[in-house]
Amino acid sequence: MDKSDSQDSFICLEHHFLIAMPGLRGTEFADSLIYLCKHTPDGAMGLRVNHCLDVTMRELFLHLQLPSDGAAADRLLLAGGPVRSEWGFVLHPCSDRRWQSTLEVAPGVALTASRDIIEALATGDDAPERSLVALGYAGWGAGQLEEELRDNAWLTVAAEADLLFDVPLEDRARLAAAQIGVDLAKLSDSVGHA
Repeated sequence: MDKSDSQDSFICLEHHFLIAMPGLRGTEFADSLIYLCKHTPDGAMGLRVNHCLDVTMRELFLHLQLPSDGAAADRLLLAGGPVRSEWGFVLHPCSDRRWQSTLEVAPGVALTASRDIIEALATGDDAPERSLVALGYAGWGAGQLEEELRDNAWLTVAAEADLLFDVPLEDRARLAAAQIGVDLAKLSDSVGHA
């Protein structure tokens, strides 16, 4: 298949969850739920939204020399992925507030990667009411994610903002899979193609 054929058949999975299949056990992505923020024929970028770091927002605020008494201070940071683990990303509902560096992923969901939103979270002033803060991201080069999908490394399911922001971290993957009738506890790493 030449490059134009693969681009013609490209299916964009932005605002979808990737659910790690059992074949990823023993890897960086074992038991992961990835929220895809960007997906083009040139690659993909997402955040793992169900694994925490042992680092609180307060520690991040102190590291950035920001006030650390906002309501978000005791929340744990998410381990967004293995790429650029020193970079911070904030997933939040879209709002009228404009941040310096925001990508609207889908209606109702935005990704911001600028200091101004972290400052707002630190002080609580005009901060998003619901947000997920991650360090690092998961990234794929051109065709890499599509190959992993063909190899049954991931299940895909359309994302829902409520599941992203309102469901406890430990329940997100299970409930995302349940949306397509899959019980993660019953999956085997012996899979094939239909």
